[in-house]
Amino acid sequence: MAKITLQGNEINTNGDLPTVGSAAPDFKLVDGELNDRSLGDYTGKKKLLNIVPSLDTPVCATSTKHFNEAASGRDDVVMLIISADLPFASGRFCTGEGLENVVPLSMMRSKNFAKDYGILITDGPLAGVTGRAVVVLDADNKVVYTELVPEIAQEPDYDKAIAGLA
Repeated sequence: MAKITLQGNEINTNGDLPTVGSAAPDFKLVDGELNDRSLGDYTGKKKLLNIVPSLDTPVCATSTKHFNEAASGRDDVVMLIISADLPFASGRFCTGEGLENVVPLSMMRSKNFAKDYGILITDGPLAGVTGRAVVVLDADNKVVYTELVPEIAQEPDYDKAIAGLA
């Protein structure tokens, strides 16, 4: 269990992020066409998982825009934006912001992703959604970088996350 804060108030996640060097847990998440997606759908690409509570918050929106820009021209990388939002809401956000270099994925059918990645908030007002984290995987789905953002209202360390894609 990890401790994070929401506006300075301590809350907990169900576990810890996968360790650097470990194989990333596979997942089943939902895309904008209501299809199930797994790590296998992105075989051969480096993956940045931008895990956010909801794209309907300023910090989540900002991080998604930042990673969209970082993905421009990177055919070897896929930026997955993972939230509890419905696929329709994520799609509207990305379309409205002109974001074409990120793939929004939803936990609408299951919280197993959040549980398996140790990022499910277990108490406080955001219980049931994820904390804010970044997990970078190499093309073979080995974890090369993780960051659990200690305060949900803070942005991740973009430079370190993007450096993990080198």
